[in-house]
This record gives sequence, structure tokens and C-alpha cells, in this order.
Amino acid sequence: MKISLLRRFVVLAEELHFPRAAEKLGIPLASLYTSIDKLEAEVGHPLVHREGQTRLTHVGELFLVEAEAEVAAAPAPVKNAPAPAGGKAKASKGKGRTPAVKGQPKPYKKRQGR
Repeated sequence: MKISLLRRFVVLAEELHFPRAAEKLGIPLASLYTSIDKLEAEVGHPLVHREGQTRLTHVGELFLVEAEAEVAAAPAPVKNAPAPAGGKAKASKGKGRTPAVKGQPKPYKKRQGR
């Protein structure tokens, strides 16, 4: 069982509101729904009543105790390192022309004869 799924379930159990839990986790709402569905499939029982007010089922309450213990024992999630400053170097294209001015012929371009 993935620790990320357990973390999401624990936050949902604290909030008892899918949109607030997704906002607190910093993930899309659809991703939270999918994670809870996967967790319920692994456990084999529904963990959350979704009709009306969100609340935990009896199995969900029992599972919450185990999930909190595993999340507490697991190492903290690693934050992604920020990307290094600076952009990607781009290759030069062509002869390095100057920008075209409206109404002026392009530099280094011959006029078409008739």
C-alpha cells in the first residue's frame, strides 16, 4: 500500500470535505477521488460515505488508526528541488537577420523581378 494514498486518506479524514482536502494536499480534486477509490479497492471495503455529508464508514474509522500509525512512521515527503536559474541555450537559425520593419523589404532579400 502506497504511503501517498494513506497520507491522502488521513488528510481527507481530518477535513471530511473532498475539495478542502485536495486544496490542503495541493492536488486536483479528481486525483483525490481516484486515490480514495484505489485505496478502497485495495482494502476491499468502502472507507468513505460520499452521499450528502462526507463521513467515514466503520471500516474507514478502523483503517484510519492504522493509516495514521503508518504515516507517522514513514519519512517526510521529499520536496522537489527548484530548477536551476537560467534558460536553455538556443541554436542560431540562419544568418542572424535583423528584425523586419513594416513596409521595408527584408534585409538580404532580392526583389523579385518581373
